[in-house]
Amino acid sequence: MARSCPHQPPVPSPAERARTTAVRASGAALIAGPGTTEHADGDDGGRVTPVLHHVPASGAATLQLPADHPLVVRTRAQEYLPVMLELTDTAPLPVRQPVRGLVWIAGRVRVLPARVARRAALRIAAETADERLLDVGHSDVLLRLDPGSVVLSDAEGTGTFTPAEVAAGAPDPFVATGDAWLSHLAHAHASLLAGLARHLPPALRRPENTLVPLAVDRLGLRLRVETDRGDHDVRIGFSAPVACPRLLGAEVRRLAEVSPAATGAVQRRAAER
Repeated sequence: MARSCPHQPPVPSPAERARTTAVRASGAALIAGPGTTEHADGDDGGRVTPVLHHVPASGAATLQLPADHPLVVRTRAQEYLPVMLELTDTAPLPVRQPVRGLVWIAGRVRVLPARVARRAALRIAAETADERLLDVGHSDVLLRLDPGSVVLSDAEGTGTFTPAEVAAGAPDPFVATGDAWLSHLAHAHASLLAGLARHLPPALRRPENTLVPLAVDRLGLRLRVETDRGDHDVRIGFSAPVACPRLLGAEVRRLAEVSPAATGAVQRRAAER
């Protein structure tokens, strides 16, 4: 995970970033305490990859695992099992260091009773349909993580929070659509990306360097610069907080100093998502 330049524009609060990272994370791993030595194929030691994970604002994650998994067996025997849930947020575009942020939620997991698990699966499916949920109550079970503390590490720094502090953080308006917007910017609007490059430090504005849009939030845009000597993250701040695709498009045009006619497709595409 590349670190940012020392002088940074305003960024969302640490609690807000922790909430956004947890919701946006594509990877999850359960790390159990001593005594859990068995693991599924492909897991690393005591790290267990859930079939599916769902993390609400409270941090009380729901985790789907095979009913006969050793961690499930051990949890049933102890009723509550101390664990750490690691959530990994990765870049939407290919970069050498793809991890944008990590969140660790410490707490205890328990196996949900069959009836409760079915209701939980229906709630998750209503939010994000996933055919893997059909296995709940058959070959798979659901575990619920009762969180105790939350730790964030990202390009802006680190922080430790209570679950209530994270839940109180406002979700970023682009948490669900930002990655698709970044991919579209990179693949379809080279002129915009080239215009944004003028905000890079002079030493990074070399034609042989690779420039990739890495992240976007209501306060700014983060660019990744890959050079032959390492990777660098540069944050570009917006003139004011943005909360919708129209304002986001206007801010990017302003930063890139490209005419609205040349970039109207970016705004229209973002509005459709």
